[in-house]
Amino acid sequence: MDRFGERVANIVRDCSDAEPEPGQEKEAWRPRKERYLSELRNYSNDSLLVSGADKLHNARAILADYRILGEALWLRFNSDSDQLWYYRALVGVFREVGTPLADELDRVVSELEVLVKQRR
Repeated sequence: MDRFGERVANIVRDCSDAEPEPGQEKEAWRPRKERYLSELRNYSNDSLLVSGADKLHNARAILADYRILGEALWLRFNSDSDQLWYYRALVGVFREVGTPLADELDRVVSELEVLVKQRR
């Protein structure tokens, strides 16, 4: 925090998936993501922009890899995760709070959804 200041520290805190305390298990994927989606609505504009850019980058990478790997892509994720649900839910929250990257994230997620539907 001393090096980059409180503003950056807040963004990092908001955008980080909290690690459990030593001796505690990490929360299951779905409740952890649902909590993130809920908390996202209260983030500063700075944190929303960084989170939106991060999620857009990740969605683009998933789309690019899905074009190459197809359904095998999903094996790299936690077995109880539902990436399509999560990214579609992110689009909804980013739209709700007015994040400028919401439309582009929606475009990428929609393209991924179409490809998945075609291949399944």
